[in-house]
Amino acid sequence: MPIDFGFPIPQVFLDGRPDLDLVRRTLALGERLGFHSAWVQDQVAGDVSLHESLTLLSYAAALTTRVRLGVSVLVFPIRNPVHVAKVVSTLDNLSAGRMILGIGLGHVMAPDFFRTYGVDNREAVRRFNEGVRVLKSLWTEPVTNFAGEFYQLQRAGMWPKPVQKPHVPLWFGGQHPDALRRAVRHADGYTCAGPNTTDEFAGFVGQIRQFLDEEGRDPATLPLSKRVYLAIDDDEARAKRRLDEFFASRYPWQIQRNPDFVADICVWGRTARVAAGLARVARIGASTIITNPLWDFEEQLEALASEVIPAVRALL
Repeated sequence: MPIDFGFPIPQVFLDGRPDLDLVRRTLALGERLGFHSAWVQDQVAGDVSLHESLTLLSYAAALTTRVRLGVSVLVFPIRNPVHVAKVVSTLDNLSAGRMILGIGLGHVMAPDFFRTYGVDNREAVRRFNEGVRVLKSLWTEPVTNFAGEFYQLQRAGMWPKPVQKPHVPLWFGGQHPDALRRAVRHADGYTCAGPNTTDEFAGFVGQIRQFLDEEGRDPATLPLSKRVYLAIDDDEARAKRRLDEFFASRYPWQIQRNPDFVADICVWGRTARVAAGLARVARIGASTIITNPLWDFEEQLEALASEVIPAVRALL
């Protein structure tokens, strides 16, 4: 089966000291090694030191010429879709048509999170749905007239349009059945987050296939992707220890809820073990796997390209 592999742009700096030279080197290496895409995550206000996603992708666009550039996923209801349409269209032009925009609802059951941005969490789904319509109209129509609950546009134009036609691909994230159904109805792809386990991904894919059948949509028109955190290391105990340390700082609430969180979501160890974990994700249905090392980015990308990815392809 055809499968593409992405890599993360170094973005999370737990010590609070961003390493832009590492960002530049990793992007150059990932492109040279033939990876399909380079990815960022999204956080605005938060406790973790992390660059803003679309700004970082703009920097990446200037440093690359071939690799596709994506965010997985932008928390969409807290943003103005008119502004997002403009920024992402500009990015698509700057990158000569290489953008993928992943969007999701965010923590809809966390009212404090939404209040930070002046948004009522009870409005999140409605804002999401309305915002998608605004995005697509501004990207594809000469003039947008839109009378919605949250946004009213009268003869609003937005230029330049995206390079990609009909528009920048929209990949939806999410886990709730309603989110999966929205992806089937309105998205150009579905992306599953790194903190979701492979078993959970399999369950989501099963539901998506059911919804595709109900909607009469060709599964080939909705590519699926999954982020997988990994550590390639002949010393499996060392790899696991470093993963535990990272996630204790990055997602402490997840560790508190589930002490086995790292074991549930990550693959680590020798080439064969990591390849087997990634191959399982591919067999479930992912056509793009965002392979996500968390340290030693250059060494890990080299090992992925020379050893792990060929081993995955041999297993499929």
